[in-house]
Parts: sequence; C-alpha cells; structure tokens
Amino acid sequence: MKPQEIEDKSFRIIEEEAGEHGFDEREWPVVRRMIHTSADFDYIKTIRFYKGALNPIEAGIQAILQGKNIITDTNMARVGIRKKEVHAFGGQVQCLIADEAVAIQAKKAGTTRALAAVDMAVEMMEGGIYVVGNAPTALLRLMELIRGKKANPALIIGFPVGFVNAAESKDELMTLEFPYITNKGRKGGSNIAASIVNALAIMAFARK
Repeated sequence: MKPQEIEDKSFRIIEEEAGEHGFDEREWPVVRRMIHTSADFDYIKTIRFYKGALNPIEAGIQAILQGKNIITDTNMARVGIRKKEVHAFGGQVQCLIADEAVAIQAKKAGTTRALAAVDMAVEMMEGGIYVVGNAPTALLRLMELIRGKKANPALIIGFPVGFVNAAESKDELMTLEFPYITNKGRKGGSNIAASIVNALAIMAFARK
C-alpha cells in the first residue's frame, strides 16, 4: 500500500472504533491525528481544549497562516512537525534546547535547559505557537511569563509526559485564561504534540 492509502485506511479504522465522540469539525481532526500517531483512544477522554473567547484551534491555524514561528521544547517535536505546510506561509519551526547560549544560561541560573529555552524564545514566540512535548518546567515557565505579560504566543500546545509534574503542570495550564490544547494525566510526548501542530497545519493549508 502507498503511504496515503495506509493513512486513509487508518483514519477509517479510527472513525469506526471511535464511534460517537462529540467533537466538532475543528476538534475532531486534531484528536483523530493524535490517535493516529499513538494508537491510543484514551485521548478522546483526556484531551482538553481552551473554552474561552478565543478558539485555540482557530488561534493555531491563524498563527500558521500568518507565518508565525512554531517553537518546540524538544528537537524530536521539531523534527516531527510537517514543514511543507508551515513553510508555505513563511513560518519556521525552531527548537532552542541545544543552543549553547541556553546551556550557559541554564547552568548559570541552576535551572533546566527547557526552562532557559523558554526565556530565550520570548521574542520568537510572539503571535506563534509554543509546543511542549516533554518538559513540565518549560510549560510552567511559559505560563509564568504569560501571566506576567512577558510572553504572548497565540497558542500553547502543552503535552509534557512523565511522572514528575507532567500531570500537575497540565492541570495548571487548564486554569490559564489563554488559548491552549492539552490533556489530563501523565500521557503526552513530543510525537503527540507534533501531531497536533500537523493537524493545524493541514487545516491551514486547506484554506490556501
């Protein structure tokens, strides 16, 4: 089978097994791609979309259409994001975690590189999308900067994974009056975070 045939068949299987899910026409493509990436139907129950005045999916689509930056906390997430659709609008996908300046700042401040990378990316993330697929410290720092009006991305995709502060950082994100897409619990990861960006990029490209 060709790659597109495999994907199409996978989506048909997901549709059949998911049944009635209650997501709207913008939410379901996001959740479906998460399931496609992970083969994990639990995301139907655990995903959370910001329900404020600004729709998080539309915020992400508009950021891509406007060629804003997509910043990730891991190179794994960066590599997993579809570049064709993002680059079509002039956007860039970047990760600062391996930058020497970030390592120096983290060592100097006694913090994680993920946290220092958020600080370094403040100007780059303006109006864009910040993607957290691994580090709770990155998500916590990002929320701190947003609350202090020092950072202003259009959308937070928050999917840190693990046993220490992953679930807690996402719970805190759900209290933030700011466009986000996240989930309840310990699950997440760079591949899941990247899949959400990919769903948004595909929807944005469809409007071209």
